Amino acid sequence: MAFLSDTLARVKPSPTIAVTTKAAELKAQGRDIIGLGAGEPDFDTPENIRAAAKAAIDAGKTRYTPVDGIPELKKAICAKFLRENGLTYQPNQVSVGTGGKQILYNALMATCNPGDEVIIPAPYWVSYPDMVLLAGGTPVPVVAGIETQFKLTPAQLEAAITPKTKWFIFNSPSNPTGAGYTAAELRGLTDVLMKHPHVWIMSDDMYEHLVFDDFKFVTPAQIEPGLYDRTLTCNGVSKSYAMTGWRIGYAAGPVALIKAMATIQSQSTSNPSSVSQYAALEALNGPQDFLAPNRLLFQRRRDLVVSMLNAAKGVTCPNPEGAFYVYPDISGCIGKTSAGGAKIGNDEDFATALLEETGVAVVFGAAFGLSPNFRVSYATSETILAEACRRIQTFCAGLV
Repeated sequence: MAFLSDTLARVKPSPTIAVTTKAAELKAQGRDIIGLGAGEPDFDTPENIRAAAKAAIDAGKTRYTPVDGIPELKKAICAKFLRENGLTYQPNQVSVGTGGKQILYNALMATCNPGDEVIIPAPYWVSYPDMVLLAGGTPVPVVAGIETQFKLTPAQLEAAITPKTKWFIFNSPSNPTGAGYTAAELRGLTDVLMKHPHVWIMSDDMYEHLVFDDFKFVTPAQIEPGLYDRTLTCNGVSKSYAMTGWRIGYAAGPVALIKAMATIQSQSTSNPSSVSQYAALEALNGPQDFLAPNRLLFQRRRDLVVSMLNAAKGVTCPNPEGAFYVYPDISGCIGKTSAGGAKIGNDEDFATALLEETGVAVVFGAAFGLSPNFRVSYATSETILAEACRRIQTFCAGLV
């Protein structure tokens, strides 16, 4: 339409939301659908957090708040960063937004000019490149393939940096791969970044508490204090606390950047939901004892899915360190024809045929910047996951 802006032409709708929507539509039509597209825990928000929200409503805490967060929540965020990450921040270095996505968007909008480059390791969360484009910047994807367990190497980072580089976006554990960087692996990247003082670091730590086996989570400013003054450390309550719908994300960084982000937020959404902020306050300050059993639950699901997908013909599925995703390679399935007659020319063809012929909804790899792959979210029951993986095995076995 002629009245739509040129900016809209630079971005596309979220493929993960599109897959989830399509699965819901088919389910409403009576199809037997298993949706593995949505990236959210399948259990309820803990009771103490829900109780805190109800108490906030009953206490009349339903009015406007400061634009980027209530003082109590900012103080709790500072305490969290010190307690869990060894990072010291003051409340004026903290921003609270309507979900982690708004925090990242605000930062990019506040800092990117035309021509500014943003390095994004691929596979990447689908929204990173589009947010950079909306902000007027240029996304620079750098592919970290299965041969490095989907982790960017220092040499790759060094080669991608130019005088135009504004940001390096870092996500560990990763959406979509679940790959987590060890302290030594992250040190390799921070050593490179120390040589380039014009590059800022945006660390998306949303899956911090969802790590498995003996993996230890670390974040860039924790590994290299020399990067503290140019790092925005981002997090939120969505994944670890099963609060996706509450829409609370947060970040800490240099005061000037935080102020700029508040300016953007003041003219877009203004404050996040007051009730959600009080719920997030309880999430951070309240009992954390449910995190460990939740981790074990996700670890069992990971082990089940990795085992069953590796038993599928033409599929190779690495074992991720965290989050609740796997990102199997399907090179062995490309160029074949499904039992239903679909030509599998790429991973989008694979995902489309899989949904139509078996009722299993996954997100194709091209959406995340690396093919041929697909992403599975295993944030659902082991019974459902086992059935989904059986269907995938059958589908792959039928490819000729």
